[in-house]
Amino acid sequence: MPPTLTLKSGTSWDDAWQRCLTVAPEAFRDDRVLNLWNAAWQADGRALPAVSPVDGTPVAGPPRLDRATARQAVRAALDQHRAWRHVPLPERRARVAATLDALAEHRGLLALLLVWEIGKPWRLARADVDRAIDGVRWYVDGIDTMLDGRAPLDGPVSNIASWNYPMSVLVHALLVQALAGNAVVAKTPTDGGVACLTLATALAAREGIPVTLVSGSGGELSEALVRAPEIGCVSFVGGRDTGAAVATAVADLGKRHILEQEGLNTWGVWNFSDWETLSATVPKLFDYGKQRCTAYPRFVVQRSLFDAFLAAYLPAVRTLRTGHPLAVEHPDDPYPALDFGPVINAAKAKELHDQVAQAIDRGAVPLHRGTAADARFLPGQDTSAYVQPVTLLNPPRSSPLHHAEPFGPVDTIVLVDTEAELLAAMNASNGALVATLSTDERATFDRLAPHIRAFKIGHGVPRSRGDRDELFGGFGASWRGAFVGGELLVRAVTRGPAGETMPGNFPDHRLTP
Repeated sequence: MPPTLTLKSGTSWDDAWQRCLTVAPEAFRDDRVLNLWNAAWQADGRALPAVSPVDGTPVAGPPRLDRATARQAVRAALDQHRAWRHVPLPERRARVAATLDALAEHRGLLALLLVWEIGKPWRLARADVDRAIDGVRWYVDGIDTMLDGRAPLDGPVSNIASWNYPMSVLVHALLVQALAGNAVVAKTPTDGGVACLTLATALAAREGIPVTLVSGSGGELSEALVRAPEIGCVSFVGGRDTGAAVATAVADLGKRHILEQEGLNTWGVWNFSDWETLSATVPKLFDYGKQRCTAYPRFVVQRSLFDAFLAAYLPAVRTLRTGHPLAVEHPDDPYPALDFGPVINAAKAKELHDQVAQAIDRGAVPLHRGTAADARFLPGQDTSAYVQPVTLLNPPRSSPLHHAEPFGPVDTIVLVDTEAELLAAMNASNGALVATLSTDERATFDRLAPHIRAFKIGHGVPRSRGDRDELFGGFGASWRGAFVGGELLVRAVTRGPAGETMPGNFPDHRLTP
């Protein structure tokens, strides 16, 4: 019999919440978080109930503002922007550096909030926090040359981001944008991360960073956060449907924009034999249950290699460790080593279960289905947000799993016989952020890779967003607007010489650095 598990000592949601009240009492009330605008924490907005995907524990919900209040917040952010843009760079650098020191001091609490709010295992939650801190420090050290000949935008940068990387994507972007001389506005994701973002924002605001943090529905706040004339740039990370609406708005207004959208990232296998390396890589591809924009949910495999592929893939996927991210055998045990915990909520779990069942009903072949018996759970806990790993062969074209990113631990495999079929299958979603081709011959990779519509392409290794000086963008419908990463992130949120052509994917041009 498996051992009975218990919650690790000092890691309950109540423990985390009490620590928030102690660390940043200005931003938290006994029963809710506050919005930050006009340089003050505001007890406005309608706080919605929320539960943790980890086990259904009630957590803080977003205090949703109405459209009129959001407009006031954006107008106030413009006033902050006009003052901040004239703050000398050495002072901006010092304030951002002080913010990073404060984030580092409270990195454990920030990570624990990520565990409860979005279900990240401890290892990945800590990595999210550390990547934000380390990444911004790189900009602090090198910002002088990046800003040479450049000036802040005419208005604040508006940030609308998904819930999966609150620190290493959203907080990272906010601090670099502020370092470059802009006031920043951020909307908390609807699905999770509000307490973590509130704490990080409180630490930044104490150091004088001009940040606005508001909550609300995208439809209600889009007029203020996207279309308002005060906004100098819109930075969006999310799905294609919402992204398309944002893209239409910014194109109509001629507004600076950075729109990172999803794509079906694919891993091709062609004339390949290094199965030991592939097998060692497979579990890493399931980190955080593939709930990231650079996950690989699709394998495109040469039919003649399918038996060898399965011999490498199936034993690897059977080693995956899932469950409650804070469940241990003894209260003082280390955090459990898991590949992933829950998906973001029970509704998403149901959607994935339904999509898998429908695909099988229409002809997909199930090659692997994990079971809850293999997972680590507390006795009697709510498990409605958990999805065990699934692998399907040949999802039908009528299934969303054939053409869209599932954003969950569901792999699909498509078999091909020719190079043309390989490329067509790898380009199924009209553009992707990353792709990988496993092939023994470098010449084969060099010949095929230019025809794969992904911004980053690995030769037998996964690609990611990257850190510090590594560029990032997307092809096709996976990206619109300016590319980021390295100095391009600073260039995207500043004004350069007259007539400057911005590297990125725009309606009238596409420029890759």
